[in-house]
Amino acid sequence: MTRKKISLNAEDAAKLNRALSANSVELYQLIHDPQPEVLLAILKNRQINDEHLLALLQRRDLPEELLSRIYQRRSESLSHKLLLALVKNPALPGNILRSLLPQLRLFELVYVCFMPGVTPDQRMAAERIILQRLPTTPLGNKITLARRTTANVVAELLKEGNPAVMGACLNSPRLKEAAIFQFLRGPKTSAETISMIARHSRWQQRPNLRLAILKNPHTPDIWFTLWLPKLPPALLKQLLAAPSLKAKQKKMIGNELKCRRV
Repeated sequence: MTRKKISLNAEDAAKLNRALSANSVELYQLIHDPQPEVLLAILKNRQINDEHLLALLQRRDLPEELLSRIYQRRSESLSHKLLLALVKNPALPGNILRSLLPQLRLFELVYVCFMPGVTPDQRMAAERIILQRLPTTPLGNKITLARRTTANVVAELLKEGNPAVMGACLNSPRLKEAAIFQFLRGPKTSAETISMIARHSRWQQRPNLRLAILKNPHTPDIWFTLWLPKLPPALLKQLLAAPSLKAKQKKMIGNELKCRRV
C-alpha cells in the first residue's frame, strides 16, 4: 500500500513526535486522536503495551492498515486478549481474521459466526473449525453449543444421535426441518430420539417428518397407533411398501387398511 506524502504543519509534527516519545499515561490520551498518522506513530513507541492496544482496539473507526500493523508487530507474541480484540474489530482485514480463527476458543468461534459484518466465507471458515472440534468437545459444551450455534453446526450435532444433546438441538430456533428429515433417514436414530422428535411441539405436526418417522424401523409402536388412523389410504399404502419397516409395523399398517376396507 502506497501512502500519500502529507505536508505537516508545526502542530501536527509536534503531535507525531509526542506519539513517538510519550510515556505510558500519555499514550492512553493519544489513542483517541483522530489522525491515522498519529495512531501509526504510537505503534512505534517503546512504551506501548497490550493494555494500550486493547484500549485502542475498542475504537470502531480504525483504518485497516493500523490493524494490519498491530498484527504484524505482535504476531509472534499475540496474547489471547489481544487476538480476540483484533477479531472483534470490524476493520480487521479478512485474510488476517481467517488466520486467527484456529486460535479462538469454541464459543469465540460461535461469536464470529454471528458477528456483525462477517462475510459468508468467514462464517463458513469458523463453522468448519467448530465441526472439526466436535469429536473432542465435552457433552456439556455440546448442549450449550446446540442452543447458541448456527444451523449447520446444530444439524451436525443432531446427526450424532445423542439423546442428551437432542433436546437442545430440537429447541434451537436455527434448526431446519431438512436436518431432522436427514437424521431420521440416517443410521443414528433410536426409539428414544425418534420419540423426542415425535413429541416435540414444534416438529410433531410436520407431515414430512411424520412420514419419515413412520418409515423408520426403530419407531416405537405407539406412533403407529396414534398416527395411522389420521393418514389417508394412499399414504398408508405407500408406507406398507416401505422396505425398511419391520414385519410388525407392516402388520399394523395392514390392519389399519383392513379396518377401512381399502
